[in-house]
Amino acid sequence: MHLTPYPPFVLMGEKKAFALRIQAETLKELERWAQEEFRSVNGQIEFILSDALRKRKKPKPAAPVGGEASDKADEAVA
Repeated sequence: MHLTPYPPFVLMGEKKAFALRIQAETLKELERWAQEEFRSVNGQIEFILSDALRKRKKPKPAAPVGGEASDKADEAVA
């Protein structure tokens, strides 16, 4: 059972360090958000990025068959 706040792929492998330039107000908001969720700022940024990547990989819903786009294509042929 997976009990950590991170997906398993985040915990595996080597972590790379890099400098991040960020607006002061954005950093303050991240600090507040991280504190609310009992994480470090670094942990919060990792969580946000992992969540965004996970959501990006989800399959998009298929377009409905016979929808508006299909009707317009039929009109153009006629």
